[in-house]
Amino acid sequence: MQETQNVVLYTDDKGQVSLEVSLENETVWLSQKQMSELFDKNVKTINEHIGNVFKEGELEQNAVIRNFRITASDGKNYDVVHYNLDVIISVGYRVKSKRGTQFRIWASKILKEYLIKGYALNHQRINAQSLNELTATMELVRKSIETKELSSNEAKGLLDIINNYAKTWALLQGYDSDALYALQGTLNQRFILDNDEAKNAISELKKDLMAKGDATELFGNEKAGEFKGALLNIYQTFGGVDLLPSIEEKAANLLYYVIKDHAFSDGNKRIGSFLFILFLHKNGIAYKANHEPKINDNALVSLALLVAASEPSQKELMVKLIVNLLGESD
Repeated sequence: MQETQNVVLYTDDKGQVSLEVSLENETVWLSQKQMSELFDKNVKTINEHIGNVFKEGELEQNAVIRNFRITASDGKNYDVVHYNLDVIISVGYRVKSKRGTQFRIWASKILKEYLIKGYALNHQRINAQSLNELTATMELVRKSIETKELSSNEAKGLLDIINNYAKTWALLQGYDSDALYALQGTLNQRFILDNDEAKNAISELKKDLMAKGDATELFGNEKAGEFKGALLNIYQTFGGVDLLPSIEEKAANLLYYVIKDHAFSDGNKRIGSFLFILFLHKNGIAYKANHEPKINDNALVSLALLVAASEPSQKELMVKLIVNLLGESD
């Protein structure tokens, strides 16, 4: 089967590998020659491993190969066999390549953008995007200040967010979104939040707040399984790979979904904030190197307000904002 394709550029973190990666049918594709460059092995070795993948019945050949028309250095067009991400990952394991892990993480992010937005990120536009996103964040903060009577602590929290976010963009200007996440993301996940544990934690929070007179019986009452749906969203996979690879991305999406989806009859902002902090603590990323919290009480309250006030179209902006704040390490 011959197809035309979208192409995105992959470069490894050391700048040793640069590949034009084909993107079609919700997966990425590489030729044998490209895999040999990626894994630093000769084409014969790559061919042998691919043959073994099919011979051992690990993957069905017809489902994971495509012909793409490639323009060669002689200016002529040739149909070249390409293999999808499942094959690439399998070969990476067989040749024991660390580069394979990095490529898998990169590919999962590209596919996430492709699935959600219907197109891969244009990396050439990132500097303008950075400025636009920062401007949009400032505008959202301004609207929150104008439309809500804020306490001094809430106002300080918004100011902290502005300062931290501006600092982050200054440090990361020139990087694209994938580099931003790779630089700040923590992949060593210690803790998975399941529905039962979350419900127990919410129940304890409810008891504590009711004892203080700060909540009613409506607090924490789930609406038709919507909270379970929020949890499933942060642990989605594609081809066996997490769509949200880092703890920071999962935490940010958890906070966003609980607040914006109104999963509970009452207390969504407090429950979302509580589970967000619980998730960070259990995964060991709640504090900076100097033992200060990455997101203090004031900033957390302000984040909850910003998420609640944001438009659905600003979801990616809010998630990126939270991930940036969690990336503060000093």
